[in-house]
Amino acid sequence: MKITLYLISLILFINPNASGQSDQAAINILDKFAANATGAPSVSMKFNFVTVDQAENAIDTLKGSVILSKDKYQLNLPDNIIWFNGETSWSYLPAEKEVTINKADKKDNSFQNRPSAIFSMYKSGYKCRLIEERSDSYIIDLYPEDIKSEILRVRILIGKQSMNLRSLEYKQRDGIIKTLHVTDYDLKQKPGPESFVYPQAKYKGVEVIDMR
Repeated sequence: MKITLYLISLILFINPNASGQSDQAAINILDKFAANATGAPSVSMKFNFVTVDQAENAIDTLKGSVILSKDKYQLNLPDNIIWFNGETSWSYLPAEKEVTINKADKKDNSFQNRPSAIFSMYKSGYKCRLIEERSDSYIIDLYPEDIKSEILRVRILIGKQSMNLRSLEYKQRDGIIKTLHVTDYDLKQKPGPESFVYPQAKYKGVEVIDMR
């Protein structure tokens, strides 16, 4: 569950709490990226999530996928699947054969309750810089204004032609680097409401923990 929550926060660029001055060129690119995503029926991504611990000289990789549609999403990881339909979330743990049901808190604007906010989070709490413009992509760095943040830098790689997310890298103070490498980015899928609801009939013999 810990890696799931961290991955969710990584996908949303972290939830900032302060505003700052940024490179206008970087903001313009991020604005186009956000507009491209929010104007689509959904955002679907397949990814490899890589954790590098420089102190321990260790590397860990897991594969996953996520589909977002307004304030609904489905996140698939090897050890956890989450469905959220805007009102209710279901978190399924295959190893435990257990699903936990929670009701959304309307006052909570975190990813779990308002996933559409991921495309505007960069507008406050960070200083944004366009580091490099390549022939096919842009590299943009985001620096948290909170000096106590454990994150030193967030590096975003965006495709130039399609304005698609290619990678998202978090560099931490403790020497750990976590990177979301996007292997497939699709804005054409039109998921139905059932995509964001736990398919109870599919999972037999599962313990249900209803926290609503």
